[in-house]
Amino acid sequence: MRAYSRTARLDDMITTTALTKSYGNARVVSDVSLHCEPGTITGFLGPNGAGKSTTLKMIVGLARPDHGTSTVDGRQFVELPNPTRVVGTLLDASAMHAGRTGRATLTIAARMAGVPTTRVDELLDRVGLADAADRRVGGYSLGMRQRLGIAQTLVGEPQVLILDEPANGLDPEGIAWMRALLRDFADRGGTVLLSSHLLHEVQATVDHLVVISRGAVVASGRLTELLASSSLLLRTPDPDNLARALRAAHIDYQPGPDQTFTVDVLGGRVTPKMVARVALEQQVLLTELRQSDSGGLEQLFFSLTATNAARPQEAAA
Repeated sequence: MRAYSRTARLDDMITTTALTKSYGNARVVSDVSLHCEPGTITGFLGPNGAGKSTTLKMIVGLARPDHGTSTVDGRQFVELPNPTRVVGTLLDASAMHAGRTGRATLTIAARMAGVPTTRVDELLDRVGLADAADRRVGGYSLGMRQRLGIAQTLVGEPQVLILDEPANGLDPEGIAWMRALLRDFADRGGTVLLSSHLLHEVQATVDHLVVISRGAVVASGRLTELLASSSLLLRTPDPDNLARALRAAHIDYQPGPDQTFTVDVLGGRVTPKMVARVALEQQVLLTELRQSDSGGLEQLFFSLTATNAARPQEAAA
């Protein structure tokens, strides 16, 4: 596993330790450990069928792990006396009663959370649904249901938000609105864990990143560190001998144009100093050794998951 590891701290709001889950003979989540701190937004990325949704469901008690544990604010979700006052969840915006109005949906949520129903109008206005408050949810667009779902997550004034594809169905204005809302929530000390397929939006929103592939974490850490330290660019007038030296040192590389090589250094297993020493010991001249220009989150995502695509039975599960 290529990952930055970090010891769990007492103030982590979300912690999972070695979460594992199988459906029949298909293991969909394998030893997933992650930590989310107050005041941060963590992106949870992976291909379809990688185990993201199953992991989120285990955190909020909708799926029982075969092994491992998860806590929110130091307790298992089922032990929270009033979960909606601690964690707001949006796992499926379509899972709403189509015959209820937006106002009725939030009013019921407020009563279940034990908070004043005066919050309903405030939240409808905050998510941009004040004019549609008395329309039935069945007549809402997908983007409107997403906004209503986000309002539901905020009803109990929670400390944590867990969101699965929250930008699905939102137009560009809606995505920008959601980004600002989540940033404000985190800046006020809240903790956000979200999964999304919108890589550019994730890059513009999150502080930390966890990437999962075939049920296992393949990278985690601060987004800036992961983007900055994912690979090295080498250049040499002697590419054959450099390739031979790297292979002998068990350092993976990709040959490029103009006598260049790209070496993956994600996770710290390989360092610039190590590469330079290998070249020196084998008397191979390096004319360039530097961090490669980042191709952004998209390049990082595909480099991590290209050889770890989910198996068909996992996606089906």
